[in-house]
Amino acid sequence: MNQTERIVTEFVYCLLVSGGKMTAPVLYYLPPSPPCRSILLLAKMLGLEFELKIVNILEGEQLKPEFVAMNPQHCLPTMNDEGLVLWESRAILSYLVAAYGKSDELYPTDIRVRALVDQRLQFDLGTLYQRLTDYYFPTMFIGAPLDEGKRARLTEAVGWLNVILEGREFAAADHFTIADLTLLVTVSQLEAFGLELKPYKHVRAWLERCKEHMTPYDYEELNGSKAILLADMFKAKMNLSTPST
Repeated sequence: MNQTERIVTEFVYCLLVSGGKMTAPVLYYLPPSPPCRSILLLAKMLGLEFELKIVNILEGEQLKPEFVAMNPQHCLPTMNDEGLVLWESRAILSYLVAAYGKSDELYPTDIRVRALVDQRLQFDLGTLYQRLTDYYFPTMFIGAPLDEGKRARLTEAVGWLNVILEGREFAAADHFTIADLTLLVTVSQLEAFGLELKPYKHVRAWLERCKEHMTPYDYEELNGSKAILLADMFKAKMNLSTPST
């Protein structure tokens, strides 16, 4: 095979692997954001390269007309894959596995297993991660005092996850799926914030299992360190809001 033939062969192979796509998907994101972190971790697992564009929400870049025209909710992450614009990280996770995954391992096609994966994804979106943001984010972003009622609702949700994980190695299947990925990002953020996980033995065992599974995919760089960064922002706000004596 001469050099020209080799180049053409490699080009065709790349097209086949990428589903015929010529350009990388664009990901609008902010590195410390937990939902954005889940997308970056999955991309690393899939060997997918994004064109990354940071959107600085503290400077209101998400409100620029061109961004709002693309995503009227102006939230992160937002992905544009050759004109297909998606937001909501769990929807993006499902799409990426379907579009770029080499197997159905991360999002099984067995309808009963997939139903469990979808349920766990929705549990994270509407309950666990929602209660995390309800409790921590008002303090972190506007310096509001912590609400113990919201903390009770958060620990209630962690308790539900603990029950879900009883007798299970992973959240939805007998192996790691995107349900574990999104829950891992949420629970690791709770750990970084300092939420006491000692009462939840199934959560703790699962968390360590998932961290070990994700270590080869730059877990510490993409998620662990960013969880600490977000926690440091929260702790700094707490110190500012606590009167000195």
